[in-house]
Amino acid sequence: MKLTNEGIKDRKVWEEKGYKLPGYDREKMVERTKENPTWVHFGAGNIFRAFQANVVEKLLDEGVTDTGLIVAEGYDYEIVEKYNRPCDNLSILATLKADGTVEKSVVGSIAESCILDEENEKEIERLREIFRKPSLQMVSFTITEKGYKTRAYMNKVVGLLLERYKAGSLPVSIVSMDNCSHNGDKLKEAVVEIAGEWVESGKCDKGFVDYINNPKLIAFPLTMIDKITPRPDDTVKAMLVEDGVEGAEPIVTTKHTYVANFVNAEETEYLVVEDLFPNGRPQLEKGGIIFTDRETVDKTEKMKVCTCLNPLHTALAIFGCLLGYTTIHDEMDDADLKRLVTRLGKEEGMKVVVDPKVLSPFEFLDAVLTKRLPNPFMPDTPQRIACDTSQKLPIRFGETIKAYRKQSELSTDSLQVVPLVLAGYLRYLEGIDDEGREFEQSPDPLLDELKALSPEDVLKREDVFGVNLYEDNLARRVLEIYSDMKGNGNVRKKLEKI
Repeated sequence: MKLTNEGIKDRKVWEEKGYKLPGYDREKMVERTKENPTWVHFGAGNIFRAFQANVVEKLLDEGVTDTGLIVAEGYDYEIVEKYNRPCDNLSILATLKADGTVEKSVVGSIAESCILDEENEKEIERLREIFRKPSLQMVSFTITEKGYKTRAYMNKVVGLLLERYKAGSLPVSIVSMDNCSHNGDKLKEAVVEIAGEWVESGKCDKGFVDYINNPKLIAFPLTMIDKITPRPDDTVKAMLVEDGVEGAEPIVTTKHTYVANFVNAEETEYLVVEDLFPNGRPQLEKGGIIFTDRETVDKTEKMKVCTCLNPLHTALAIFGCLLGYTTIHDEMDDADLKRLVTRLGKEEGMKVVVDPKVLSPFEFLDAVLTKRLPNPFMPDTPQRIACDTSQKLPIRFGETIKAYRKQSELSTDSLQVVPLVLAGYLRYLEGIDDEGREFEQSPDPLLDELKALSPEDVLKREDVFGVNLYEDNLARRVLEIYSDMKGNGNVRKKLEKI
């Protein structure tokens, strides 16, 4: 079973092993997409393959659209050279369901893969040609927040937008789908800054900056995305190999990207997009993507980041490291930890949750607690989630504390789990687990600085907690819980007690 155009022609072999194959004429789709592209995506990584490409796959199968996607990679060219092109841009998606079943499908919606390399004339010219096409409606990104700060990458993107400007100031929507706050604004800031410098240096005329700043021509919508796509998992690989799939062994590129002809992901996914598309857009709402206004996108992000997912993740990360866990789903089998995150979300967070209306906070939280965190197929680790904790605490816990202080009928004195987690963080900074063993703390820009401070001084850091914890009884209560947690076995005892 070879994942190529030729290899999937023998449909019976694939379907007998439980794989869903493209139900449309892929050859014609590729032809149409190359001639009149509507959507180009930068970032050929796992989330794109598991989410956006799969949404388009559904729409192609249902006849809602007849064009696919073009993907471009601007950081790790080996992804395109070693996976996309040898596989004719086909991909296997293994959806790992919470009930233990696996849904296997071959995704064929990627019509073409490009390399964003200005030193390769053939590659860059193809992208310029795509950007000159009037049919192009959307240019999207999953390149991580760091990507917008990477000058070389953004220069290349702005170069392509200059081509679109020169082709007649053609409209398009530039959409960040990265998991960071106000992603569209961050992307616009990077693009506008470079364009401004180019005008000053005489590389282009002032009309280019006017073009980028004209919302009727160029839009930078905000989005909220949520889907867990870990790197290729060994158990999934073994299952595919047993089926007879060739080439399932992941490749590690020289830039340390894990890439394979399959991607594994959870079934739950959310993408909420500000509906700003000056050149129109595909009917992606028929694939489950929610289009709404700016304020609502903002609210969905706050709901997720401040209440329904991220605080729970951080709590499990901290206590997972202290109690010697190496997977999140194993932590959800621990009665104390399950109660910890359930109370954190359902009791303490829900009292001040921001309700965006387009998604129910109660249903979202319920999916997190019953499907997503306990999913045995999702090999996420507390150690990975504990990265950069000092940068995450202000939004994940500080906003809840602010909301409790703001509402007259609430008091931070009623919070039990939030101070427990903050005390757990002080204990985490010691680098000694509950059995007295040293553990390696995850990378964090403030780690060494905070470790050198006394617990009292750590709690004075408003940049870490987002609020002044000494304004009420919180700091005192956190220090009391932390004191009770010192010594072997006492993290567990305090967890059980609270």
